[in-house]
Amino acid sequence: MKYLRSFVTVISFFIFGVGAILLNFLVFPFIKDNKALCSDIIHRLWKFFVWLLVVTRMIKLDIKRLEKIENKVIAVTHPSFLDIVVLMSLVPRSTCFVKKELAHNPILKNLISSIFITNEVELEELKDQSKKMLDSGFNVIIFPSGIRHRKNEYPKIKKGAALVALNAGKNIVPIRMFTSEDFLFINQPFYAAGEKTVVFEIEECEEIDIEKFSGQTEIVAKREITKEIERKLY
Repeated sequence: MKYLRSFVTVISFFIFGVGAILLNFLVFPFIKDNKALCSDIIHRLWKFFVWLLVVTRMIKLDIKRLEKIENKVIAVTHPSFLDIVVLMSLVPRSTCFVKKELAHNPILKNLISSIFITNEVELEELKDQSKKMLDSGFNVIIFPSGIRHRKNEYPKIKKGAALVALNAGKNIVPIRMFTSEDFLFINQPFYAAGEKTVVFEIEECEEIDIEKFSGQTEIVAKREITKEIERKLY
C-alpha cells in the first residue's frame, strides 16, 4: 500500500506540474491582466486536483466549518506543503505570498505574476501589493507561523497578518488546518505518502474585527492582533 500511494502521488503531481506549465505558456500570457479570470481558473483547476487526491484516497477533507469568505485576510496554520492548494481550491478569489524566485522562474513566472504576491520585497511594496489585492476583492492567505508544523506544536507567530490587515483595513479570518499524518512535511519527499489516507481537518474560527484595535498605536495593535490570532489558532 505504501508503494502504491507513492506511485499515485507521483502521478498526481506530474499532472499538477504539466497543468501549471500549460497555464504558464498557453493561457496566462494572454489573460494575466485579468486577475479575476486568472483566479477563477486556478481555483477550478486546483479544486479538480484536490478532488483527484480525494478520489484516489490520498487525502480526505474533514471540513468542520468553512463559510463563504470574501475580501478578508486569512491566517491559517501550516501542516503541509499542500495547504495553499487545498485552501485556494476551497476559497475562491484568494491569493498568497510566494518567494520572489518563483516570479523569475521561466516555467512559472506568468502563473505567479497573475495573482500571487512576492514576499521578498521592501515592506512598503508588500503592503501596497496586498492592499491592492484586498481592495480589488481578493482574500489574502497568510501562514503566520512561517513554517510547517504539527497540531501539537506551537510555533512563534509573526506579525505579518496583523500588518496586512491593519494596512488594508480588513478583518482577519483564522483557519485551523491540521493533518492526521505528516504529508509533504519539512524535509519529507513529495512521494512519501505513508500507508493510509491523510485527513486534512479544516475549521474556520471566529473572525477578528480589527476595529476593536483602532484606538491603539500601530505597534500595540499589531501585537494584540497577533496574540488574538495565536489564541484562536492554538
